[in-house]
Amino acid sequence: MSAAPRERRMREIISVARAKPARFRDERITMAHGAGGKSSQSLIEGLLLPALGDEQLAALGDAGLIDVAGSSLALTSDSFVVRPIRFPGGSIGDLAVNGTVNDLAVSGARPLALTLSLVLEEGLLASDLQAEIEAVARAAQVAGVRVISGDTKVVERGHADQMYACTTGLGILDERAALSPAGLVPGDWIILSGAIAEHGMAVMLAREEFALEAEILSDTRSLWPAADALLAAAGADLHCMRDATRGGVASALNELARSSGVGAIVSEADVPLAPAVAGASELLGIDPMYVANEGKLVAFVAPESAPAALAALRAVPGSERAAQIGVVAAEPAGMVLVETGFGGRRVMDLLAGDPLPRIC
Repeated sequence: MSAAPRERRMREIISVARAKPARFRDERITMAHGAGGKSSQSLIEGLLLPALGDEQLAALGDAGLIDVAGSSLALTSDSFVVRPIRFPGGSIGDLAVNGTVNDLAVSGARPLALTLSLVLEEGLLASDLQAEIEAVARAAQVAGVRVISGDTKVVERGHADQMYACTTGLGILDERAALSPAGLVPGDWIILSGAIAEHGMAVMLAREEFALEAEILSDTRSLWPAADALLAAAGADLHCMRDATRGGVASALNELARSSGVGAIVSEADVPLAPAVAGASELLGIDPMYVANEGKLVAFVAPESAPAALAALRAVPGSERAAQIGVVAAEPAGMVLVETGFGGRRVMDLLAGDPLPRIC
């Protein structure tokens, strides 16, 4: 069997396997169920969605939409369990704000308000708590949102990693937005808003579990300015956005390709990557495409508006290295292929396990 037929056969096998409904068969929850890969998919699609049985929830992107008095409101919820709570470039406080407003932003909604619930571990230093509340306040001010409600609980020593943060975010859908997780169209440009893997790598190095030092800062920031610029430049030609958090860019592309029934072709050489991140990834044997980001989005834009959208995105602080990293294709449906630097192609699938530590 020649290489081309063998490759086609392999794609067919993967395509058939991925088309089957996800089933949750595990006896116990593992860390892999929170890593954004195949185990997370089986938990959500095999257990949570069938039990809750809501059509809108099944089609959910990063936020749910509800119409109230003629306005479309977006609602999202999130939890943050990062360890350590402080890392180069950020902390759990600003991460909780930015992670929540970003889910609204990539859904095409301007963030308005947040709730914040804290689970505090007995023994947490009051000075550490004060520092994180101040981080929340600063991030909220920068993001243009108010914290309007919340709750606080304290658990016994050893039952939390200093503190956990749980949020709900409320936004109003922008009238320019017509986004959908199933909105990808063959020919769309795949645009990435900047260099990847900075957050996940910063957190991993902050744990000092590796004999490695590098100047890497988390990219945690609000994505609404980037989303606003894309909406202004592309309007209805902006088909979908996704923030590449758990599971990184690879998981975001796989989820959206599967939702839209299209393929994605990514050029490995065009993915922006800081030299320090590239070096650390190589030394640790980690593919940066699977590492979490907290201030980067992936956008899918019709080709006629894509150059203007990319130019507008590069004018936004923090998105100067935005780039087209690939295109949407009709085939292979539901799959992501990477064109490597050696001239070949490989399948970039969802991760089966959890090779990375908890980083959000």
